[in-house]
This record gives sequence, C-alpha cells and structure tokens, in this order.
Amino acid sequence: MLAASALASANEGIPSNGRPSPLFGAQPFTQKLLLFEEFGTTPLASGQIPGGSQGIAGGDTGLPEDPEHKLPCPDVTDNSPAGPALDEFLGRDKRMRGTPTRESRIDRQNPFKPQIEVYLGRTLATAPEDGRPYGEGWSHQRFEEFPPLDYFSSAQTGARVNSGLRNDMQRHGYAAGEFGPGGLYHNTVGVAGFDGTTAGIAPKFHPNMPVQDPRALWTFDGTFPAKLLMSRHGRGIMFRHHNALPIDPAANMGFGHHTISTHEHNGHNPGESDGFAHAFIYPGQYWDYRWPLILAGYDTINTDASDPRAAYPTDDGGTVRIRGDWRETASTHWFHDHMEDYTSQNVYKGNAAMHNIYSALDRGNEAIDDGVNLRMPSGSTLSWGNRDYDVNLVLGDKAWDANGQLWFNTFQTDGFLGDHLLTNWQYQPSLDVRARRYRFRILNGCVARYLKLALVTEQGVPVPLHMVANDGNIMEHAVAFDGTGGTQRGVLPVQAIAERYDIIVDFSQFAPGTKLYFVNILEHQSGRLPKAVIPLNEVLSGGYRAETTDDDGDGSADRWINGDPVVGKFMELVVHQYAGVDQSMNPADYVPGRNKMIPLPMPSATSIAQAKRHTFEFGRGGTDDKPWTIKTDGGASLVADMDVVSVAANIGDNAADGQGHLEVWSFKSPGGWAHPVHVHFEEAIVLSVNGQQPPPYLRWARKDIFRIGGGPESWQEMEVSLRFREFAGSYVEHCHNTTHEDTAMLLRWDIENPGQTVPFPAPHPSWEGVTYVPSHSLPLARTGVGFGPEDGVQHQNILTNAVEWSASQGWRLRGRVTLSDDRPTVRAYLGNTATGTMIGSNRVDSSGNFLIRKSNGQPVPPASITTVSFSSTDGAFNVSVPLVRLP
Repeated sequence: MLAASALASANEGIPSNGRPSPLFGAQPFTQKLLLFEEFGTTPLASGQIPGGSQGIAGGDTGLPEDPEHKLPCPDVTDNSPAGPALDEFLGRDKRMRGTPTRESRIDRQNPFKPQIEVYLGRTLATAPEDGRPYGEGWSHQRFEEFPPLDYFSSAQTGARVNSGLRNDMQRHGYAAGEFGPGGLYHNTVGVAGFDGTTAGIAPKFHPNMPVQDPRALWTFDGTFPAKLLMSRHGRGIMFRHHNALPIDPAANMGFGHHTISTHEHNGHNPGESDGFAHAFIYPGQYWDYRWPLILAGYDTINTDASDPRAAYPTDDGGTVRIRGDWRETASTHWFHDHMEDYTSQNVYKGNAAMHNIYSALDRGNEAIDDGVNLRMPSGSTLSWGNRDYDVNLVLGDKAWDANGQLWFNTFQTDGFLGDHLLTNWQYQPSLDVRARRYRFRILNGCVARYLKLALVTEQGVPVPLHMVANDGNIMEHAVAFDGTGGTQRGVLPVQAIAERYDIIVDFSQFAPGTKLYFVNILEHQSGRLPKAVIPLNEVLSGGYRAETTDDDGDGSADRWINGDPVVGKFMELVVHQYAGVDQSMNPADYVPGRNKMIPLPMPSATSIAQAKRHTFEFGRGGTDDKPWTIKTDGGASLVADMDVVSVAANIGDNAADGQGHLEVWSFKSPGGWAHPVHVHFEEAIVLSVNGQQPPPYLRWARKDIFRIGGGPESWQEMEVSLRFREFAGSYVEHCHNTTHEDTAMLLRWDIENPGQTVPFPAPHPSWEGVTYVPSHSLPLARTGVGFGPEDGVQHQNILTNAVEWSASQGWRLRGRVTLSDDRPTVRAYLGNTATGTMIGSNRVDSSGNFLIRKSNGQPVPPASITTVSFSSTDGAFNVSVPLVRLP
C-alpha cells in the first residue's frame, strides 16, 4: 500500500468526463438496505415437462395456450408498456401457459408489431414473438433428458413503482424467520406501511433523491428491490425473458440499447441458452432460456446418482440424488445482459440479477446436520433457501446528472467510472444484523471499477472474516483474513468486475448497538486499471478524502479533487441481540490443514500434460472506437467478430482420466491496463500465476474471472485448466471491464459435437427474424499450440498435516495428494527445494493419504534447515513446508 504522500492529488476524470453527482441532501446511512426480492419459481405441470411427469401432481396438464396472453403493446414507440397492464400480464405469466418447445416458435407474431411498423414506416411480412433463432441448431439440446421442471418470467422494462407483484412468490412469505412479524426484515423499507410487502417501493437511490425516469433505468420488472433467482441443482429452470423496452432506441436517456441477450454467469449451460452476444431479442419478443442446472460431469461421473453429496433439497427436508460430479456444485451466480457492443450500458442501466443455487451441500438450512450439508449461515425455518442470515450484496459505482437521473458516458473506451458506490442500488444504506454468524454473497457489479473491501468497527478496528466461496463456487478450504498466513486482518483481496466473494462474518463478538462499516480502499484515477491500495488508517482518519470544487463559482460542484470519491465507507451494519442458537458452520474448522468444504476436481497430471494448449493475449491496438484486441495462439490481434471462431473444443475428445475434454488456456497482458478475463460455460482451476503458486484464495477455488494486466493483485499471465462436456454451441470469452468488451475485447469460441468439421453458422437477428451467416475458424482453433502448461503444473497439490522431527522419535511426515494418478509415490527432502537430501518416500494409499515414518531420525536436519519439500511421481509438489522440531 502507498503512503498518503505518494497518492495522486486529483481524480478529475471521475465520474468519467462528468460532473460530481449531486446528493439532494441525502446523508450516509439514513436508509435501510433493500434486500433482494425473489423472482419466485413455479413447478411446471406434468403435461408441460418434455419426456416426463415430474411436475405438479394430480394429472394437471398446465394452462392451455391463450392467444390473448401477450405482452401489452405500448401506446407510443418511445414508451414501455403501461404499468398496470404489464403487472396484469406478469401476474398471469407466473404460471407458464402452454408447453415449452424444443425449437423456437415461428408461428407467433410480435405483439408490438403494429407500433414497430409505425416506427419503421413500413409493413413487416413477419415479426416473430419468439426471439430464439429458428431451426435445429438453436433448439434446446438434450431437452427431454434435462427438461425444465420450474419456471419463472420477467420483463426488462423502464423504472416504475413496485406494486407488490411478487409478494406471494417469496419463499419466506414475509411470515418466516427474520422476514416474519417481529423479524429484522419483515418491514422492507424501515418506515411504516411496508410490513411484509414491496408495494410502494419507488426506484430511488435514496429517499431524498428523485425517482428514476423509465428511460434512464431498465430493471427486471422495472422495479426495486434488485431481483434474485433461487434454484436447485438438478431441477432445470425455464426463464421466459420478455423485452418490454421502448421500440425507439433513442428513448434511452442517451445510453443503453433496447435489444438484449441474457447470460447466466457462469452456468454449465448449452450454447442456445448461454446468452451469446450476437443472439438477442427486440422489444416485444421473448427468449425461453433453459438452464439445466445439472452437475458438470453428468455423463462420466456418478452416473448411477448414488452419491449423497450430489443432490438437491426438497420441501419436506429430504434430498433427491442426481448424476454428476458433486465437486462441481455451484452456489452464487448472477445473470445479466450480454448484448454485443452494449453490455456495459445495459448492465449499468439495470439488467442484472443474482442467482443462488442450492444443493445438498449448500441447502440454505444451517440446522440440518446429515454429514453432507455444510451448514452455511442462513437460518432454519424453511427446509431450504433461508435468507435470514444469508445476504446478497451487489456493488456498483454509479453517476447521475443534475436532475438525479442515472448517467453514463458512451464516448469513453477505457472504462466507465461512477463517483458513488451503491449497494443493492442504494446510496450508503444501513443493514441490521443479529449478533451471530452471517454469510454475505458480494458481487462486484461495476463496469470498470475494481474494489478492495475491508470491514471495520466504528472505532476503525478491522474485523476478521473468512472467505468460503470465490466466484460461483464454495472453495476446498476457507481462507481466514485475520492477519495470519500473509493476510491483512479484515481486508479482502482485490475484487474485479463480476467476481463474487462469499464471506462469513461473526457478529457474536459485538454488543447490541455496535456499528460496523464496509469500506473500499482501492483507488482508481481512470478506467484503465486500479491505481493504488490506500492505507486503511488514512481512509478512516480522513487523511485521504475526495472533495468537490466549484471552479466557476456558480454554486454547483465541477469536479472531484484530492482523491477518488469511491474510496471510503459505503455501507453500515448495526448489531442487534440474538436470542437463538447459531447452528451454522464455523469457517475456522475448514481452513487448510483441517476439514474440506468442496474438494477441487483437480485433473490428473497425465491429463494436464496431454491437454491441448491455447494462449490469449489481451492488448490495445485496434481503431479509435474499437481499440481493444485479443491475439489467439500467437496470431493477429483481432477485434470482436462473432462470425469468427477463435477456439473449437470438441466434446468427443475425452481426457486421459475419461472425465471430459480438457484444455489448458493461458491469459496474458503486459500491464498498463487491467483486464478481468471471463470465459463462459464452465469454471476453471488456476494452475499458476506468473509461473508461480496461486495465492490461497485462488489455490482452493474454481474460477470464472481471471485478473491479468496491471494494478494491485493482478498478474501478467495466468494458466488455467478447463473441461468441455455435456453441451455444445457458441460461447464467448472477453474482458469483463465491459467497456473493453463493448469496444472489441471479445472473441467467439465453440464447443463442437463429435466429428464436427464445419463451424456453427452465426445468427444475425432483425425485426423480421433471424438469418444465418457462415462462420470460419482460425487456423489453430482445433489444434491449439501444444500440450500442457507452459510453466508446468504449479498448483499446490501435496497437502501436509504433520512435518515433524524429534531426536528421540525420528521423522513423521503425513499428508495427502490432491493431484493423483494411480497412487503415486511421495518423496520428502530437506530444505526449500525438492532436490536436496531425501528424507524418505512412500506410496499414497487408496484415499490419497501418505505417511513417511523413520524412527532412526536419519537424516538429522542441521540447525540451518527449517523447511521440508515434497514431490510425487505424478508431478505434484509442495515446497518450503515449515519443519516442526519436537523434543
């Protein structure tokens, strides 16, 4: 971290080439945090489920087709549909009408067609309502094998007051736990009239601030609070996403585009439901996204569904076992717009929701102690999905104009930065918490801003915490941020755009009435990259504090000086008494060397060595309006082109371990810019960073965001391993600084079917429907540039729990191997490399454990030797493990 004297004195470019956002008298921590509102899902009827009858009992065949059940058409082309009509439509749409189809429907006409023709000034021969591209290529893959069992819908539309449309869709029903009468969250807003309802909540960042114009803010349903999908592994979801935005693209307050494509980040989803950047829908259309929610490895692992760890929770407190690899269980996802060239604007404008996935491992019920459930902080009133002590937080830096309306600069290409960090779309809110453990699922929902968060008391004392999940995945081990193991007490790692950190905080150490604060300590001076970590004491003392200046003396602030205004406190927590019994897991029991949460599905050394290798270099070198490029496998630096396939993996090529096609990808950037790289479809395991061991919070995690380039806690190169299995289709890889993505730092890659030699054609949507254009592949798309990692397998995979020498008892070296290929032999050496004097060796047992025991104490470690190093015959290693000398 830099001393205050070394910090820049001004950040005139924040917000990006705009004036400071006025506060309209709003004071910090004077509004209650709005907790997420659940979409709510409905089981499909038995007659609606392709190939089965796992839905509503009693022979119900579902609601019939209703030709009148259409998205209401707006009165004019520059408006969204009227609120009451839209609510009536969405109310009926809570239950799916008709039967979901494998292929898109081309027989239904867009209900906006009359107004579209007015806007275009011509007649449309056809204007399909179903926006999914027609034909076999974009049909739902393995539809009857992985049918949707649950359904929900929503409309992307302009901001409006919440009518309470989804009150009855909340699992807690405003009657259970902390959401029930007398609970902390029964009143949604914190003022009279909002007990057990969201009706009346206006789209405002603070009660003192103006209501957002429907052209400025486009959210799911058009309402606040932010929305949350709650799903379960093994129960596929059908999401009908309606586009209820204005027909006229200029009705947008200067930013955002009225065509949308929805990406479920980072779901194991088939290409037709992934949110491909050039497969989008127009106003009046819908897209039926089918998210199977199967466990990756379905085809090759646990195929008899016998493992109790691979299962989903039921409403009666039991579980249903499912196929697949339980180590691929996901937890915290989100979904958002992925429209080519407009992702940053549309997500910033409100097209983002969070997604909690529940499973036998992560049930959302901390009281069930069955040997499988990890008992994450949550509550216990409901059989699954309790949110009493499990809180979703989406953070986004925003800016607004002199009228208080959301504002965005569309002309910058480095990365848009706002000047206020909002939590769940609110300016500096306050959250009441009980004196017990909580889980916070934190999403960086910014456009270009990296964050580094700290938690402190009112007196500025850092509060220790544990990270238990990174991106969408619970880690193998919890990581304690308590000042040990090289961590800083109460301070999380840098968090890039789209990264999720799930943390556990124990408030039981604090008396009722205690106030705590989340603080951001990472400074930006531009959207290029984060500049510096500001010392926490400088932030809390006011030694570092951005201020506004009125240069022209007109009484309005013209710019920020003396720092980044988003550095500082942004959310308050107030502790309340807890009379219950905290039954949640203690994360300290899961740190390295102790219990495991979800072990990494680490490929074998042989599989990694035989994996095809691809390299990607992220740089700058395009045109003025499309400056960002990606160079694949040493080829030319290219801007985005969705007709070009940069990489083509094939699900017919199994890895050496038989668990699905495996590749090693390297992401590179020389620095000067920061790029959080995102690969769609499946999480990766980080093998190395700059050729070295990943830090613990990456070492134990499966990731979908990879920080490369410049700035604190980023790397010039990361190597990862990924698998490709179960589904095919077209996907993308890109920088999740979405300004960079929208200005060409985006490439297409495909997962191809066995024997496929011709790339999938590219869809090109229009008001009249979709046409297809032939695609072509780069020369090395299928072959790559070699095999295995460039730097070798750097991932630490020999774990030790006893490294001891005693003059009387001898050597005792005990541990286990997590990267195993048919019971390798482990060797131990004196010193900090695996090339010194060998202590001894032994073969691991069938569980991967090893014990090297030498009672004679030879070789005797000299006083200068303080560490022991290990290697194994399958390429695993662990160096410089501290040696414990016993009597």
